[in-house]
Amino acid sequence: MKQDVIELDGAIGGGQVLRSALSLSMLTGKALRISNIRARRSRSGLMRQHLTAVQAAAQVCGARVRGAELGSQVLDFEPGPIRGGDYRFAIGTAGSCTLVLQTLLPALLQAPEPSRVTVTGGTHNPLAPPADFLQQSWLPQLRRMGAQVELQLLRHGFVPAGGGELELLVRPSPLQPVHLQERGALLGRRAWALSAGLPEHVAERELRRVGNRLGLSREELQDVQLDEQYGPGNVLLLEFAYEHLTELFCGFAQNGLRAESVADAAIDQAREWLASGAVVAECLADQLLLPMALAGGGSFTTPRLTNHLASNIQVIEAFLPVRFQTRSLGEQVLHVECRSQDR
Repeated sequence: MKQDVIELDGAIGGGQVLRSALSLSMLTGKALRISNIRARRSRSGLMRQHLTAVQAAAQVCGARVRGAELGSQVLDFEPGPIRGGDYRFAIGTAGSCTLVLQTLLPALLQAPEPSRVTVTGGTHNPLAPPADFLQQSWLPQLRRMGAQVELQLLRHGFVPAGGGELELLVRPSPLQPVHLQERGALLGRRAWALSAGLPEHVAERELRRVGNRLGLSREELQDVQLDEQYGPGNVLLLEFAYEHLTELFCGFAQNGLRAESVADAAIDQAREWLASGAVVAECLADQLLLPMALAGGGSFTTPRLTNHLASNIQVIEAFLPVRFQTRSLGEQVLHVECRSQDR
């Protein structure tokens, strides 16, 4: 391994620690050694989606890797130069496609040529942001920062069957700081229920619950029935589009969980964020840290300092000459600012 090695204790967080570390290792050329991978999770070590992310990252930069095995809790990753091009990766389960793509995207923005990345697996996984979140919430902020990137959902894939497919197109492009200090005017809100291979009344009950609790009109509610070949699966999605950002909240169907409870999961998240006054909700806050660090600056407000936020900050600061400052602006408003140490 190279002498310039970043050593991380994966016990500070879950799979996000691994993904951020892989992205940063590729970008900086610094070798990575991470131990205790997902040590505090019920199933520790590399699961299929994490292993696919490692293998994908290694292929994109020609890395030398040790410990890339299912269940491994220790990984050595020595990156080479980032290479654009056409890539295709298969998770082989309903593990999240979006998390694999989020590992690769920061590096591909700095590749010497454009890239096309196709990943098959789960597109709507309850333990990861769904494809809709990337399309509606995260990628628009990256484009605002200067990223030239497009994402297409080619086929839905729910847990447990998987079989979904996403395609990411990336053109090399530098990122500029963005500051999210206000939501701006409300432009629209909507809810849609994606269902495949389930009785139609499931989606109808979810949407009825949203209408009753959030006061959405019939025009703002959409029942999307997919071909049963994509199922079985169901997810309820709530979107709030503001002038400066769009937030998305999800509830996933599970065995034994009533349709109303699926809707409530998304509704409760949305109502907490709406009442907080913070600009960015918790999931998007986590996802904005690395792009802002690569841009050399940026800021936003979010309801609280979550474990994900804290561990991601720790990983980023281990690799890059940036520092994140957090300060409370109220009971449910935390200000987060990224500053470059080079300036």
